[in-house]
Amino acid sequence: MSDYIVTDVIDGIGRITLNRPAAINALDESMMHTMTETLVQWRNDDDVTAVELSGNGDRGFCSGADVRALSQALTSGGAWLHFLEHEYSLDMLIADYPKPVTSHLRGIAMGGGLGIGAHADRRIVYADTVMAMPETKIGFFPDVGIMYQLSRAGAVGRHVTLTSATFTGGDALLMNLADESADGPLPAPLFDTASAWIEECYVSDQPAEIVAALENHPDENARKAAAEMRLRSPLSVHVALRALNRAKTLNLGAIFDQDLRLAERLLPTGDFVEGVRALLVDKDNQPTWLYPSIEEVPLEVVDEIFAYRSSWKS
Repeated sequence: MSDYIVTDVIDGIGRITLNRPAAINALDESMMHTMTETLVQWRNDDDVTAVELSGNGDRGFCSGADVRALSQALTSGGAWLHFLEHEYSLDMLIADYPKPVTSHLRGIAMGGGLGIGAHADRRIVYADTVMAMPETKIGFFPDVGIMYQLSRAGAVGRHVTLTSATFTGGDALLMNLADESADGPLPAPLFDTASAWIEECYVSDQPAEIVAALENHPDENARKAAAEMRLRSPLSVHVALRALNRAKTLNLGAIFDQDLRLAERLLPTGDFVEGVRALLVDKDNQPTWLYPSIEEVPLEVVDEIFAYRSSWKS
């Protein structure tokens, strides 16, 4: 059992509390294992009628999976793919759980935090909620099944996917990543103040055309978004956009399968280890990506990453 997970049952409600506040409750394998075992046990326990997920500390619900540990496993020859298999299995367990699951998405809820929180039945956001899928910052792509929601959120979903932009609880409500606000009406700037330039610029299915549209738009915020996209892993931007487009026609299980198969092909040879180093280990924010720009990513490299054999059976 993980010291970073606290569980109890009160009046029929099984409560799982992430208890690693110093790391904004980042998920390591012991935490995922304990959560999985607890949910499996409660699934057949008649004394548990519903489940609630929350995070300790004043910084947030969960900052994501422990990608530093994942990167270390990758470079040391450890069972890195098992880490992702375990993570995605937990996410699917929550998504398919036979009893109602509520997640309290206070503060920071990002990456793998949305994997466990955004697939619950009832997802509550707050005035201080800050969400993101920041994977293109570290040479990855938005995974944990969130492409299901992002691919169905129009231009805003594309913006969030490619730039790793943060967004509010109000935005999350409109993107079907949340169901209700505990703090009344919440602002949704990506759908309000930013909606015009986002709708105009994220039309193409080609990353180079999207970034060019942003750079040439008269709105300063569009040009800032272009500058942000230029800082991301060019290869990851390409993979993320193609995965997003494919996800439009996939169910959740097939999207998790896509996540795992793409990760299996991208992580060992892509920008992930370098991205984690630059952002989270050395923190110099000076990654040396495999390709200097979005325009210079060979399409045949992207094609090869997507040339996997799916194991998903619907």
